[in-house]
Amino acid sequence: TDTIPEPLLNRMEVIRFEGYTPAEKLSIAKEHLLPKAMDAMGISKEQVAVSDDVLQTIISDYTREAGVRGLRKHMDALCRAAAVEIAKHTDETSKTQPGKEPFVYSITPDRIRDDLDMRPVHREKTPASQKSGVVTGLAWTSVGGEILYIETLFTKGKGELIITGKLGDVMKESAQIAVSLVKSMFPDKAKIFQENDLHIHVPEGAVPKDGPSAGITMTTAIASLVTDRPVCPQYAMTGEVSLRGVISPIGGLPEKLLAAQRAGVKHAFIPKDNEDDLRDVPQEVKDQITVIPVRTVREVLEQTGVLTDEGNALKSA
Repeated sequence: TDTIPEPLLNRMEVIRFEGYTPAEKLSIAKEHLLPKAMDAMGISKEQVAVSDDVLQTIISDYTREAGVRGLRKHMDALCRAAAVEIAKHTDETSKTQPGKEPFVYSITPDRIRDDLDMRPVHREKTPASQKSGVVTGLAWTSVGGEILYIETLFTKGKGELIITGKLGDVMKESAQIAVSLVKSMFPDKAKIFQENDLHIHVPEGAVPKDGPSAGITMTTAIASLVTDRPVCPQYAMTGEVSLRGVISPIGGLPEKLLAAQRAGVKHAFIPKDNEDDLRDVPQEVKDQITVIPVRTVREVLEQTGVLTDEGNALKSA
């Protein structure tokens, strides 16, 4: 919607469609996309064997989308490859062994890459552990939600702030707010900021990134760095922060929590004002992730164990 002129957008009714869950995509592929692709290629369901494991692998490793357009193309590609193999085998069998049972082409996980003629899509997965200064964030993209890592590092210098990762102006401002907030919360660490340069980086530097929702992630990463207390990678977070330490609401919550579930995140901090948006989050996602609504930065730092050790019990859960 950001590409629609504001006067025109104000006169429109916007109907938002949330992204599909992996389970919903599996059901759509089995009941609709695959049968249509088979019919288009002139093959019957008795001639092709496709397991749920194959479909789940395609959904998780070969698509990167909120909808199912790419998945439909992959179903078409699979059925084209199957049709070729069936035609070859049928022609050879009819010449050498007349009357033999029809050939069944079985699509296995090992054959997916060859049949689709493409590499799997790389997705971030949460590691078992993480060093101080690195925190898992949640982002919204045009193809659904993604997790991202905010990385921070001190290097000997004169107190300069270095920001990299092709960030937009709003995200750069969020980084500056995060630095000021951490300085005010940890006045005893002022000398560290004075004698070192602070480098904040968001990986995948070729991909443009913007928006204020990474504010809490940046703040937590910097706080983790100055206290030398690592944050468990199983925590992910999203939310805009103010200089008062208040966490403001953000958009795209369902997509972000879907990305957290896909990446193996167990606990997700969200702004308290976004609590009503949880009704739009699929139940299967809420069953796998502990969603923690918070109002202030202090709550996040305490529960992750950065500000105090009170978060250790939750961290080990």
